[in-house]
Amino acid sequence: MSNASSRSRFASLSRRALTSLSLTCVLFLCGGMQAAWAVPNAQEILALSDEVRNPGKSFSLKVDLVGYKQGKADESSTLILYSRADPTRGQFRSLLRYVSPERDAGKLTLKSGKDLWVYDPNGKASIPISPQQRLLGQASNGDVMTVNWALDYDATLVAEDTIVDGERQSRETYKLRLTARRPDVSYSAIDLWVDRQGYRTRKALFYASSGELLKTAYYRRYQQALGRDRPTETVIIDGLNAQWVTVMRWSDFAWRNVPEAWLQRDYLPRFRAE
Repeated sequence: MSNASSRSRFASLSRRALTSLSLTCVLFLCGGMQAAWAVPNAQEILALSDEVRNPGKSFSLKVDLVGYKQGKADESSTLILYSRADPTRGQFRSLLRYVSPERDAGKLTLKSGKDLWVYDPNGKASIPISPQQRLLGQASNGDVMTVNWALDYDATLVAEDTIVDGERQSRETYKLRLTARRPDVSYSAIDLWVDRQGYRTRKALFYASSGELLKTAYYRRYQQALGRDRPTETVIIDGLNAQWVTVMRWSDFAWRNVPEAWLQRDYLPRFRAE
């Protein structure tokens, strides 16, 4: 075989090998990119779940809470929630107006930034409170207020998990571990299950800084409200006694121009419901 023929054959084999290697690299890279595109990172999943739970602009709604012990209704309350996003950081500022029971009618709770105050018209004073403070049953002030978790917690993707939700349906979910960025948020850590399709929040476990399980919550009865399907009921189960249950029902969703004045502590004594 001549040297020219050998060189030609070697060149042909080299070109084929290079083409094969290039194709393999392209397929590998494409597969990697598809995998990266298929699953958003944990913080993105959390932000998308926030968008499902919370409208993107000012709104109001009614909250009905019922506490149960050993299966029997023990106490109840009705409130009106007014929420407005803070343009400086994206978190919501909220005002809760108590409607019932009669002894609480007219009371207000204001959340602005990391601060919460409760105002009692009988005492004519606003008192600072914590988001962990009990509101009714297993529901705390922080549970009722509108919160974008992606702004208060760092999320880690733990697993892709199949669970049974609060309506006894099997769901394909992402399990996230949320760690508080600051000590003044409602919970030190949260385990959160979010639908892999649609990013609906299905279940959450809430923990104290000690690691103690405080409560389990199921988000259910998704219905059209303010432009998309949102949960209209949350069932909260006590971390120590599963016979203590609180049900929060959300209704009367409405876009609402919440005045800036309503969200100022000094304005609370002058607040009048429209």
